[in-house]
Amino acid sequence: MVGAAESVPGISGGTIALVVGLYDDLIDAAGELLHAVRTLVSGIVRRTGTAAGLSALKGIDWPLLVPVGVGMVVVLLASLNTIAPLLESNPVPMRALFFGMILVSIAVPLRMMPNRFGVLDGVLVAVAAVAAFFLTGLPPSEIADPPLWLVFLGAAVAINALVLPGVSGSFVLLAMGLYVPVQAALHDRNFAFIAVFGLGAIVGLSSFVKLLQWLLHHRRQATMAVLAGLMIGSLRSLWPWQSEEGALQAASGSIVLPLLLTLVGAALVLSAMIWESKQHKNVAK
Repeated sequence: MVGAAESVPGISGGTIALVVGLYDDLIDAAGELLHAVRTLVSGIVRRTGTAAGLSALKGIDWPLLVPVGVGMVVVLLASLNTIAPLLESNPVPMRALFFGMILVSIAVPLRMMPNRFGVLDGVLVAVAAVAAFFLTGLPPSEIADPPLWLVFLGAAVAINALVLPGVSGSFVLLAMGLYVPVQAALHDRNFAFIAVFGLGAIVGLSSFVKLLQWLLHHRRQATMAVLAGLMIGSLRSLWPWQSEEGALQAASGSIVLPLLLTLVGAALVLSAMIWESKQHKNVAK
C-alpha cells in the first residue's frame, strides 16, 4: 500500500503507514538502521572494528523492515504501470477516489494525539495546512541543466516525503525544476547525476528520520497536529477538477461517479482504520 501511494502524486507513503498503524515502528526501525550503518562506517574509517556496528544491525526490527521494503518496491514498480496511466487517462475519477482516501485519513494523526486537542494544536494544523496547500499549488518548473549542488539539495528535501504524510516528493521535484531532469538522468544512465541524487537522498533522509523520531517521542502532540495539517493541505492536489496546469476548477459534468468514488475511497481507508484498531486491541490482550 505504501508503494502504491508513492506512485500517486499528492499522496505520501507516510500517510498509508499512519493509517495501518505502522508509522511509529517504521520510523524507529529506520532510525535504528541509520544508527547502525553510521556506527559500522565509523568503525571501518577509524579502524576501531566493526563489532559495535554489527551488533547494532542485529538489533534492528528486520521482520518489520524487510516485508515492508520488499512490498513497497514490488508494488511501486507495478503501480507505475497501472495507476499512473489511469491517472493520465481518467484524472477526475481517480483523483476523486484518492481525495476520499486522504480526507478520512486526516482522523488518524488526530486520534494518535496523547492529549486533548487544544488551541496551539489548532494553530499548528492551520499553519501546516496552508504550507502544504501552497507547496502543492506551486507551478511546475524545469531547469534544463541543473547544477549538481541543486540536485543534491533537491534529493535531500524530496526524499523526506517518503516518511512525511501529506507531502509528495514528486511535487517537491516539480517545484524545484528537477522532476524532468531526474527522469532524463535515469533514462540516459547519467551515473554522476544519479550518484549525487542518491547521496543527497541518503543525507537528507538520515538527518530527517532522526529528527522525526525525536519529535514522535518527545513532542508527539505538536507533531501529530502538523502531520494532520499537512494532510489537509495536500487535498488541494487531489481535487478532482483541475486544469492541465493544476489550477483548481469548479465541478463540471456528471458528478455522480466522482462522488461515488470519493465515498469508496473513504470507505476503504475507514475499513483499514477499523482493522488496525482491532489488531492493536488483539496485541494489547
